[in-house]
Amino acid sequence: MKDREILKRHIDQTIQLNDEQFDYFFSFFRPISFKKKQSIIQIGDDVPCEYFVLNGCLKTFFVNDEQKMHILQFATKTWWASDYNALHNNKKATVNLDCVSDADTLCLFSEDREKVCKEIHEVETFLRWRSNKGYIGLQKRILSLLNNDARSRYEELMQQYPELYNLVPKHLIAAYLGVSRETLSRLYHAR
Repeated sequence: MKDREILKRHIDQTIQLNDEQFDYFFSFFRPISFKKKQSIIQIGDDVPCEYFVLNGCLKTFFVNDEQKMHILQFATKTWWASDYNALHNNKKATVNLDCVSDADTLCLFSEDREKVCKEIHEVETFLRWRSNKGYIGLQKRILSLLNNDARSRYEELMQQYPELYNLVPKHLIAAYLGVSRETLSRLYHAR
């Protein structure tokens, strides 16, 4: 499926744009491909854009002082990724974004996003809906980390995103769940 159609179907789930509106919105996106393990954003970078994933997998993460990786998000097909604090507040990046696998994305620059939102109300509605959905997902994830044991978090992840287990290396799934690789292996074999 062409890049244009993937984005159109994604948007059509929330709002309806006529062909002229969609073509205009789509004109602001820039296709960018990345290779596995390629860094997209590093802590301290300026963050001018966000990425819509067409295929592949990205991860948003940080490494703490003890050199332990904490994964905030995996972004697969039709997901969006960036350092949103840096993007929306014109700050330096506080998280990293890189590629779990080769990935094709559409990049939307912040100034283009603002321009099209002012011109097409439906695009602003779509982007607000998407931001709200992301916030809700993050809230659920935090509550799960605070309230659920490792087994419950693992089962929740596999129920919501079963493709991740075959797409993402196990040590990264363990980092996302906040468990060791050995614990993840025990959880998998206990299914």
